Amino acid sequence: MAFDYLKTPHVRLFAGAALISLSPVWVTLVSVSPTTSGFYRVAIGSVALIAFLVLTGRGLQLPKRTWTILMLASAFFALDLFFWHRSIIYIGPGLATLLANFQVFIMMLAGVLLLRQRPRPVQLMAAPLALVGLGMIVGLDWQSLSQDYRLGIFFGFLTAIMYAGYLLSMRAARTDSDYFMPTREVAVVSTVCALVLGIAVIAEGGSLAIPTYADAGWLVAYGILSHTIGLLLIASSLPQVSTTQAGLALLLQPTLSFVWDVLFFARPMRPIEFAGAATALLAIYLGSRKSSL
Repeated sequence: MAFDYLKTPHVRLFAGAALISLSPVWVTLVSVSPTTSGFYRVAIGSVALIAFLVLTGRGLQLPKRTWTILMLASAFFALDLFFWHRSIIYIGPGLATLLANFQVFIMMLAGVLLLRQRPRPVQLMAAPLALVGLGMIVGLDWQSLSQDYRLGIFFGFLTAIMYAGYLLSMRAARTDSDYFMPTREVAVVSTVCALVLGIAVIAEGGSLAIPTYADAGWLVAYGILSHTIGLLLIASSLPQVSTTQAGLALLLQPTLSFVWDVLFFARPMRPIEFAGAATALLAIYLGSRKSSL
């Protein structure tokens, strides 16, 4: 029954977004560097995906064009994790994820300019509504921000650019695929990202050592739940939804990340911030309605 629901692209998109919304929770809980946690996310994910490919007898026979696009997607995703994990450390899980998901506007613009998609009126209304909701949640007082906080915001915007690049690249890589789930594509991206981030850890003079068993548990959850399953669900839905709709639906990530921030890390939430979360969710609903496609 659950698998039947997952055949619907919109369900996969929302389920994947919910799982990925837990990503900043794992990053905050572990006591390793931002680059190291990024390495283990994709390294553990790549092992799980490769094991699945071996057990199911699937190979990596991909067209040359797809390999080229996947290398581009890997570069975008490695930079995405590099900037985002630092943003999480500087400004917290909720706000870092909110800023990363400003990719919605890049996705919408790309849909218009590159893919010649025309958003329906309800989607055009949903975009500024989502912005209003995010603004109500953030409630930034720019005059009182520390240098680290400003740097965290800058990293958040860089993450948004890289995130949009990754999503668009994965969409392009999946255009001619006949497989229901993009296991091969995500396995390639994960493996290449692990290599890049592993080199980055060494270049920074860091360590890949995991200090405690608890850290190991958080990292495994990060790699399996948020990375492997979450990314597969999202990537498999992208060819079947518009870029505008995908960007709006993925705003579920920052909304839930703020919820986890409040529940797990006691982040104070004012009434206006709760109202902002409701506004953002309404925008997600309007943008994802089937009649608005």
